[in-house]
Amino acid sequence: MRAFIDNLKQSFDWISLPKFAVTDIVEILLIAFLIYHLINWIKRTRAWYLVKGLVMLLIIWIAATIFEFTAILWIFRNAISVGIIAIFIIFQPELRKALEQLGQNRFVGFFGTNKSTVERFSDDTREEIIAAVNSMASVKTGALIVIEEKVSLDEYVHTGIALDSIVTSALLINIFEHNTPLHDGAVIVRGNRAVAATCILPVSENMRLSKELGTRHRAGVGVSEVSDCLTIIVSEETGKVALAQRGQLIRDVDENLLRSKLNASQNKSTGTRRLFGKEWNNHERQA
Repeated sequence: MRAFIDNLKQSFDWISLPKFAVTDIVEILLIAFLIYHLINWIKRTRAWYLVKGLVMLLIIWIAATIFEFTAILWIFRNAISVGIIAIFIIFQPELRKALEQLGQNRFVGFFGTNKSTVERFSDDTREEIIAAVNSMASVKTGALIVIEEKVSLDEYVHTGIALDSIVTSALLINIFEHNTPLHDGAVIVRGNRAVAATCILPVSENMRLSKELGTRHRAGVGVSEVSDCLTIIVSEETGKVALAQRGQLIRDVDENLLRSKLNASQNKSTGTRRLFGKEWNNHERQA
């Protein structure tokens, strides 16, 4: 009987669960968190097509192994090293964008507080921007205004024509007026000054964006993906206002929401508190 019990235990030894420590559980959760965000990032870029292609190649490789297709297996063995290098070359922009987003410390400061109280631009500048946006929206004048925050936009400032002018509604309206030399491209605002016009911005490759959106909206989203700026877009076709920040696009923006977002971008000390990575105040919740 004892021998039977011993044999029974040995038969079920293979299903015994390994011992888990607290560090193992934390490690599993961390890996799952990273994989989840990696998959989300891949689905928003051209890398999603790469993943589909790799899955197809994996299926072909499994089939070739099962049916012993020696020629196909030889091609796979000799092409894998070249293919890995080619992936890094072809998807260099996507990898660069991912590292830039990682460098913005979106998760590092998740539980922290924003101690910076330096006001980026004045209330007068805010109201001038709002007046210009409302005026251009009413006559369907396309516009793209990028408001710099913490991350420097010098890389894109150098692609345009230097202005270094005080921000006024008249200036912005004249820049984006049809058939003027400066109307094509973006205006970058730093503090209370418009530093450059006709700036060229990176175009977003987010596959979730609506197909009806044009280059202006995609450029506004694109620059918000690689920096913490606030981008204001006025549609030339509909006259509607949109906002882009941190890769997210908000369409059909009214004046109240625009003012609320500009208030947040000002970085004014207004009793705003930070809780688990989100900023809350009464005016923002109402908007």
